[in-house]
Amino acid sequence: MATEGQFEYESVLCVKPEVNVYRIPPRASNRAIRAADWKLDAPDWTGRMRVTARGKVAYVKLEDKISGELFAQAPVEEYPGIAVETVSDSSRYFVLRIQDDNGRSAFIGIGFGDRGDAFDFNVALQDHFKWVKQENEFTKQAQAPDSTPKLDLGFKEGQTITLNIGQSKKKDRSRPQSSGGIGLLPPPPGGKLAPPPSSRSTNHNTQPSAGGSDTGCLLDLDSSNSNSVAPSNPTTTTSSDLWGDFDSVSPKSVFLHRPVSLGRASSP
Repeated sequence: MATEGQFEYESVLCVKPEVNVYRIPPRASNRAIRAADWKLDAPDWTGRMRVTARGKVAYVKLEDKISGELFAQAPVEEYPGIAVETVSDSSRYFVLRIQDDNGRSAFIGIGFGDRGDAFDFNVALQDHFKWVKQENEFTKQAQAPDSTPKLDLGFKEGQTITLNIGQSKKKDRSRPQSSGGIGLLPPPPGGKLAPPPSSRSTNHNTQPSAGGSDTGCLLDLDSSNSNSVAPSNPTTTTSSDLWGDFDSVSPKSVFLHRPVSLGRASSP
């Protein structure tokens, strides 16, 4: 029968192309570990780091850059914990507890050249174990009996409910009455107003008089020569009649007589 671990797949949490490995001296006391005590200028091994997860356990794997051969790995069951520890004097260095297939373990130091790589490594482990904590809480809630009283929303025996579907109340569309005594007339249908009365009839009935002032001057000249004044109709007189009257006056009389003013006649 297959066990539960055989159905778990391995996921990759973080990959860093370069990491340095250092041999660290044994811990003499419970004081914090300092990276300054290591030989930082001469790392013992340099390769690639890959952080994976299988189920709830994370694995920090140190591999060769070219061949991908496994150099060492550190199983991590909790973080922060004894499997991965930070140093007190830098954020780019950590202490790993590596294990082999026989269960033997040793402590080594690892360091990143870039501070951003160290930050990504730290966040990858934190996110994984945050997920593990949530899974453990969900498992406990599923196994623990629910002691809270449940709300009964079911219908009791003989209880009915009425639903009004498709029967909406009609809105009152009556026009509001004015507050004053005189009511306002409703607008015309369609919202269009009648055009104002046309003034074309008055424009067609009135015709401007043509040559009224010029005709008066010529008639005054004619009256100076003879006492009789010919009646003229400004509305019906044409340009041909006007020049005809002008021809009736002799050239001699035009130059001998003085022009007559339109307002008051002058004495000779």
